[in-house]
This record gives sequence, structure tokens and C-alpha cells, in this order.
Amino acid sequence: MKFIKNILPFFVLIIILSCGVKVDDNQNVNSIEQKLVSNRWSEEKANDWGKQQSWIVGANFNPSDASNQLDFWQADTWNPELINKELSWAANIGMNTMRVYLHYFPYRDDKAGFLRRMDQYLEISSKHNIKTMFIFFDDVWNPNPKAGKQSEPKKHVHNANWVQSPGKDILWDPQRHIELKPYVQDILKRYKNDDRVLLWDLYNEPQNTNRNSYNEHLKGKENFSYILLKEVFKWAREIDPSQPVSSGVWVGDWTNPDKLSKFNQFILDNSDVITFHNYSNLKNFKKVSDALKRYKRPLICTEYMARGNNSLFETHLPYMEENNIGAINWGFVAGRSQTIYPWNSWDKEYTAEPELWFHDIFRQDGTPYNQKEIDLIKKLTSEMNK
Repeated sequence: MKFIKNILPFFVLIIILSCGVKVDDNQNVNSIEQKLVSNRWSEEKANDWGKQQSWIVGANFNPSDASNQLDFWQADTWNPELINKELSWAANIGMNTMRVYLHYFPYRDDKAGFLRRMDQYLEISSKHNIKTMFIFFDDVWNPNPKAGKQSEPKKHVHNANWVQSPGKDILWDPQRHIELKPYVQDILKRYKNDDRVLLWDLYNEPQNTNRNSYNEHLKGKENFSYILLKEVFKWAREIDPSQPVSSGVWVGDWTNPDKLSKFNQFILDNSDVITFHNYSNLKNFKKVSDALKRYKRPLICTEYMARGNNSLFETHLPYMEENNIGAINWGFVAGRSQTIYPWNSWDKEYTAEPELWFHDIFRQDGTPYNQKEIDLIKKLTSEMNK
């Protein structure tokens, strides 16, 4: 045992040197880890990619008949006709991008069928000249997803049925994370050179505790989320897709580089392009987006627009167009996700449609919630295409 203890440091040093990592006396394990998993696009490559894109504008897309990602992608509730109809509305107002949540369970339970449905989705979206950002993992809302027929969402509650991916059972068992690698890498291999895919959004809001909705699993979650976050970036880098990979910063102070959380530090150090969420007023939006410009990479806001928070099309969208910040609002057609209701619907009872919709743009018959918003989107996107 004494011999093993004596030679162990030499084996560690050999492993580190073989990875091409220079170790300074004051360099800690986390900084070594950052370099080992990074291998991201150069600023030049990222900005060349950005110059090839039109102004990115669109929505987080979930068909109006789907209460969550499982309803979206499982065979029994797959609805290409509705997807086609709703994406046509997006195209008609000039949107060119949709951010779409995947889920591990449909892949696990029916890999061939799931991939066929992804193929069909991309055929539909490309017909409407819409590119897609796909999301693999999500830490938000119900931590205990169940495959199969989904229950009816509790009425008038925001995202009452939305589920996490992969969910608590797998997330909290790091030995099971390896089960997720084929899910990520099979999809990346299949579409790594597909220009219908704009970007890979690897992990949505890692470490989100859902404190006001599902609070059964607060303690320790961030440790498991951080492990999976690092793994999914490694898995993506092994495939080396032609599209950029990213994960959005969404909580904490990222205006000061000296105050970054380990999550934000890792994400900002490893994303090819910088994506972020912001549901605050324009003053705050300007502050955080200006701060992220220090990374000198394309910026895409992948979640915004919460009317009750003064995150509005009329204030934010012209600013993003002027500064070439990608603009992906939350929600498109009001439906079973029930995101016309505010976040506080988990604590406050609503009995009817709120006068002020929190998210979403269209009703299910295609009529706009607010025609002035539609007119603005069409105006800005038409100017973009001149």
C-alpha cells in the first residue's frame, strides 16, 4: 500500500500531461477541469458562424395540444399536422428559428420511432424556412417524469405538466448518467452536418430548484446537475458537430466576471456562442446583455417575454434587432402548457383566462393575442429580409 501511495502522484501527473494541460502551482482542480472539457470554437469561428446567420428570431415551440415534451414526442400523441399548421403561422410573421425541447424517455423507449419523428419535424420546419435549436436536458418543473399517457394538467396553472429530463431518478445517480450518452451522441451524429439544425442547447437551466412548485428535491441537486452539465459538453465535443453547442446562463450575477457561479463560469467558458435567459425589464436586459458582450461571441436570448414582468416585444425586440441579439421568446400558441398564466399560478388560484397573458402569442384558432405585437414582429423581420 505504501508503494501505491508513493507512485500515485506520478500517475496523476502523467494523465494530466497526456491531456496537454499545463499545471501551475496555484492552479486548482476546477480550472484544470475547465480546460479539459472546453475545446470550444475560437472567437473567430463563432463570429464567422454568426455572420452567416440572419437575425435569429423565433419562439420556444411546443405544439398547443402537448402539455409537455412527452406529449410532443411520444408516438401516441405525435401530431405532425398541428406542428405544420402552427409553424406556418410562425413563418407568416417572419420567424426563422424555433427552440425545441427533446426528452430522453421517447428515445429510450422507441429509438427508431423517435428519430423518425425528429426527421419529420425537421422536414416540416425546413418547409417553412425555420431552423431549430434542440435541447437535450432540462432541470425545470416536475422532477419525476413518467413515460406513457400524460395526466390532464391542473387547470389554470403555468406549465402544470412540464417535466424534467432525464428526471430525478437518473440525475441523482451519477453512475446512471452513462445511460444518457447514446441519446446525446446518436442524435448529434445523425444531424451533426444538417443545416436545418441551428444550434445544440445542451442543458436548460441546470440546477433550477423549482422552489415555488416542486421543492421535494432541493438539497444537493446542484451537485448532480453540475456533473451532468460537464458530461454532456464532453459528449458533444466528442462528436464535434458543425453547429455550435451552448447552454444558457439564467440565474446569478454574470455582469461581474469575478462573481460568476461555478455553473455560469463553466457555461461561459465552454459555449461556442453565448445564450442566456432574461425575463426582466429593458433596463435590466440591457445591463446583462451588455455584460455578455465581453465574450466577443454571438449572443442569443433563448428565453424572454413575460408581460407581467415588463419583458415585452415592444420594448425588447427592437433593441435586440438593433444589436443583433437573437430573440427567442417563451411560448407560441396557447394550449395545454398553460403558459398564458403567470408563474405565481402555483401559489395563487386562477379560475379563468387572465386578462394579461404571461407568455404566448396566438390562440389555437390562429388569432393573435395582441395584433400590435404581431405587427411589430412582422415589421422587424421584414426589414431584416430586405
